[in-house]
Amino acid sequence: MMLRYGLAILAYLIPSFILGFIWHLALFAQYYADLHIYRSDIVIPLGLLSMLIQSVLFAWLYDKTFANRQGTWLTRGLAFGALAAILSWSFSTLAVAAKNLMSSVPDYLLIETAFTLVQWVIVGPLIAAAFAWTTSKSRSAAL
Repeated sequence: MMLRYGLAILAYLIPSFILGFIWHLALFAQYYADLHIYRSDIVIPLGLLSMLIQSVLFAWLYDKTFANRQGTWLTRGLAFGALAAILSWSFSTLAVAAKNLMSSVPDYLLIETAFTLVQWVIVGPLIAAAFAWTTSKSRSAAL
């Protein structure tokens, strides 16, 4: 069980950190700079800690809600990704747009909605694959 959770945590944490770093600080850095939403001295360890907490909770949520559903790991992962994207979007996009100063709320909503969709198309199936792989490994070890 620990291996399953460990791999699921990494399946969220590693791609989310890499995508987040590239998306926010390289690929669309000027777009975000024009929004005037980020501080000049971004504290990356706090962002990483936030992602670590999220990864533990999303792994637990997948285990409790999708791991034992019918279908392939891919269909479970995409369905979980859709649910988790809506949840994530509500606290990482809508809430931020509602309370933070920025030059354009619609532009922020557009770019962060796109980020959330890309993130969950990647990490939803990866979390499902981590659970499927460890489940199949434990079944074959029992035989």
